[in-house]
Amino acid sequence: MACKVLLVCGSPVVASADLLRRLAGECDHVVAVDRGLDALLGAGLGCDVYVGDADTVSDAGRALVDAATDFEVERHDPYKDHTDLALALDSVRRRWPGAEVVATCATGGRPDMALSVLGLLASYEDAPIWIAEDKVVARILRGGESWTIEGSEGKTFSIIAIAPGTVASEHGLEWELDHSPLGLLADTGISNVVRSTATIQVHTGIAIAYLYKKGQ
Repeated sequence: MACKVLLVCGSPVVASADLLRRLAGECDHVVAVDRGLDALLGAGLGCDVYVGDADTVSDAGRALVDAATDFEVERHDPYKDHTDLALALDSVRRRWPGAEVVATCATGGRPDMALSVLGLLASYEDAPIWIAEDKVVARILRGGESWTIEGSEGKTFSIIAIAPGTVASEHGLEWELDHSPLGLLADTGISNVVRSTATIQVHTGIAIAYLYKKGQ
């Protein structure tokens, strides 16, 4: 049976300690991506693997990496061709083939980095991949994949195509779609409302679906 891996990224916008503890408890392994180690330490948590070049982690975190005995370290030269997140995803593929991934501390900070994060997560084709933050949970959906949402009546939902040729259906929302084309990064699926048990299906292409934890 495939495992679930928590990927704590290095965004300067850090998830709350409560969320990090809950996610860590739901996952089989925890991977800290550079400054993500500081977020874990702030929540009183550790990791199984650290991946990064240690250029943004705190002095305390870097000292732990330098003397690590309780977790494995994959440390990279800062003058590298790939981001720490790309290297962390490669580590997950090698260590736990077919693992489901939950990424957190992934969506804030520089907009160029945020877009790169989405692109990298979308490239992970091995298993379902989620983004979990304090205000929103998101799922990257590829052609043939679906997401059923229960118990979220009144909450805001959005879907955005992140690949050309994306076609999707939505049921159980205020405004429904039936095999509807979604333009690349277009606003067709923005700010919908969940009205009952909702089913979101992507028929072709790739989309990211966002469910906000509160209402509007």
